[in-house]
Amino acid sequence: MSLAVLALILFVSIFLLVLYGYPVAFTLGGLSLLYALCFLDFNVLSLLPNRIMGVMDNSVLLAVPLFVFMGIMLEKSGLAERMLNSMASLFGRVRGGMAVSVVIVGALLAASTGIVGATVITMGLISLPPMLRKGYPPTVATGVIAASGTLGQIIPPSVVLVLLGSVLQVSVGGLFRAALYPSLLLVAAYIVYLLGLGVLRPRSFPRTESGPAWDRALVIKVLQSLFLPLLLIVAVLGSILVGLASPTEAAGVGAAGAVLLTWSQGRLDWPVTRAVCRDTSHLTSMVFMILLGATTFSLVFRELGGDRFLVSLIERSDLPEYQFLALVMVVVFVAGFFIDFIEIVFIIVPVVTPVFVAYGTDLIWLGILLGINLQTSFLSPPFGFALFYLKGVAPPEVTTGHLYRGIVPFLIIQIILLAVVVFFPEWLGVR
Repeated sequence: MSLAVLALILFVSIFLLVLYGYPVAFTLGGLSLLYALCFLDFNVLSLLPNRIMGVMDNSVLLAVPLFVFMGIMLEKSGLAERMLNSMASLFGRVRGGMAVSVVIVGALLAASTGIVGATVITMGLISLPPMLRKGYPPTVATGVIAASGTLGQIIPPSVVLVLLGSVLQVSVGGLFRAALYPSLLLVAAYIVYLLGLGVLRPRSFPRTESGPAWDRALVIKVLQSLFLPLLLIVAVLGSILVGLASPTEAAGVGAAGAVLLTWSQGRLDWPVTRAVCRDTSHLTSMVFMILLGATTFSLVFRELGGDRFLVSLIERSDLPEYQFLALVMVVVFVAGFFIDFIEIVFIIVPVVTPVFVAYGTDLIWLGILLGINLQTSFLSPPFGFALFYLKGVAPPEVTTGHLYRGIVPFLIIQIILLAVVVFFPEWLGVR
């Protein structure tokens, strides 16, 4: 049996074990080491410490714990509830206005945190009960919240994009810039869809406020609730986009800003600080343990010749770039039903990247497509992670069927966006 075939068996074995529920980090590292000891020269493993040191020296990856800390700290600050209340007052006189408010607040949280699970849970806790009380059908309410909560997958500063930038070896700042227009288009599409439904189905989209549409007090209330989050977004994202700071430097500013913002809301105390540090340590440790396992897997897979075998296989098959891209997108989409985005980024993406390099594919464009695809798979029934997050905080009267039916229109919107980015990337400044 050739080494290249062994490389493919290694990949399939790891994928199946992860699906079966084995810990991802130890599956990646342990099985790769076993294959290396059995089928490769022992000297190959002497390269591993240098690879691990390369991961430890990668300053871009420092942005991960800093962005995670920023997101969790902001989730504790109570700003989301303030923003939702003020935005609901602003748009409450429009049919579907509360749903539009959820989308806008979800986008602002995504641009502030970049953490999907925390955003979905927070939005579910603060917006689902009021929407149900105001008369929104459970399908509409759950669909809006789940879709808005996953915007953090693609709206910068997204942890997903940081990890994709590291794996694809492209500029994280470039990924952030390329993701800006598609993410804004997605938010706009959600809002247009909801406002359109408010016109077509007025009973399902009630007005939640009455009285004059605008007054001085309302404008001041909205500006006060948005000022600090927007200031933080401009400081973090703006500094990256205009080239004033690297993603890691901006993440440090964001983490410090999140602490100050939480303090300004009177929410910063020792229990909150301890909980934020604990949750940040747990999530960051998981990511970096998986990254170390993925580094071992990448080394062994390439030493077995798996990357060269895939490239030669595609070359012999004369498969066009777009057909291979479609195949990868389907695989990533289906894999997203069963495993988290971190596993997809560190298991599937490194395997297919050499093939795209051989095609001459723009890897920034590929990273944006993968980010949108991962966001879509997070929403897809029956195993979308966002649906499980939301179901965990939903009232008993909200069924799984409500979640599945409610998310379908938003899935269609995201698939349309994915197609737009595939066929018209120049329009969005992606390629």
